[in-house]
Amino acid sequence: MWKSGDLVVRKSYGKDVWFVVDVVDVESGTATLKGLDVRLIADAPLDDLEVVGKDEMMTYRLAQAKLENESLRQIQIRRQLGKAKSDHRMGQKRQLDDFFEMPGRVLHLDGDGQYLEKCLHTYQKLDIRAVGKNIPEADMVRFMPKLLEEYEPDILVITGHDSVVRNGKHQEMLRMDQYRHSNHYVQAVRAARRYERSRDELFIFAGACQSHFEALLEAGANFASSPDRILIHALDPVLVAEKIAFTPIQETIDIYEVVQSTITGREGLGGIESRGKYRIGLPRSRY
Repeated sequence: MWKSGDLVVRKSYGKDVWFVVDVVDVESGTATLKGLDVRLIADAPLDDLEVVGKDEMMTYRLAQAKLENESLRQIQIRRQLGKAKSDHRMGQKRQLDDFFEMPGRVLHLDGDGQYLEKCLHTYQKLDIRAVGKNIPEADMVRFMPKLLEEYEPDILVITGHDSVVRNGKHQEMLRMDQYRHSNHYVQAVRAARRYERSRDELFIFAGACQSHFEALLEAGANFASSPDRILIHALDPVLVAEKIAFTPIQETIDIYEVVQSTITGREGLGGIESRGKYRIGLPRSRY
């Protein structure tokens, strides 16, 4: 008997995505599944599931760790190059004065608590000030004004799980009722934009796997998923937020560079020109 927390794959999909069993409905013979490392939610017949073996799990985890570590390594290289260019531009001033750094602050709302913990750990690794809240997708709109007023973020991340109907026709892909949580994200973005209308004052990333990209941008998001309705990695929203947090306030982000810095790439994420949130200050406090 399947139970919550089991690691499984779907046989009918060629075992393409690894899932965690979330809820088992014995009466209907189905289970609700959450992607292990992608932000996808799906339903599947119990007889379509196959358990993941321990050896397979170890191999998979090693491959995922390598993928994630490489993304973080590329970020550190980019930051070092950016700092070298900045030091050269500032010249003698930068050498004589004791500047300090102030990257953008992040408020991250996530419908999945485990993903949120993983994201917060990554923010910490990247020296980004971030507050995370585990809130079901349907409730995000209700909490939005209070959270924005309390934390006053520079960057807002709205994510969790999502999915679109299988083999949807082109016209149907634009219908909001074809998505699991896209409408919840759209409503949350609109609530955030009622609080702060300027896309330069508050940068918003919204969406998850296969989300309604066009509707999210129309609602007011700066970046969103998923242009080609593909799966996105759990850490992709963090990697977008990092690029914004460390782009100087007087510059607009390089859209192509932001997308390329993610694990999934341009088929899974996209957005519009936006101003960075990174500032330097003077002098550095002794305390």
